Amino acid sequence: MLTIESQVTVPRLTGAEITDFFHTCTDERYQAWWPGVHLHLHRLAAGGSDHVHDEWLMDELVGTRHVRMTIEVVAAEPGRKIAWQFKKGGIRLPVRLALELTDRDDGVAIRHAMTAGWDGPGRLLDPLWRLDFSPRFVTMLDQHVHTEFPRMRDLLHPVPTNDT
Repeated sequence: MLTIESQVTVPRLTGAEITDFFHTCTDERYQAWWPGVHLHLHRLAAGGSDHVHDEWLMDELVGTRHVRMTIEVVAAEPGRKIAWQFKKGGIRLPVRLALELTDRDDGVAIRHAMTAGWDGPGRLLDPLWRLDFSPRFVTMLDQHVHTEFPRMRDLLHPVPTNDT
């Protein structure tokens, strides 16, 4: 199993704001979050009342890589966690993205973890994931995470200007 992890703390943002944003996102809201980088995020199919099994189209740029995928919510805990499994052509891939959120006095601590790999005998093929998740991609993803969540805070809590 390959895991790519980033951690960032964002002042003036809460875990509930993050999970609410993702459960109600539209393309327009996603694009406003990071224009030109976040291209599309909208629900394709609703799951249960807890959002588990909601399916979404996610389309964004991570550095120089264009990532466009159907994602399915596989875990959701309001204000604390959301996890998606990637799908291609209706087939679940052994790739997951999880956000673990912890509200603190200084903001929300975010653990962003992408995992790729199989259980059982398929794990012998796990080293192949290193071709897709190269050291360059790992660096680009970490930079992406450290940029996007402060931008989410700025979108949800704009600082008033003194323009008259």
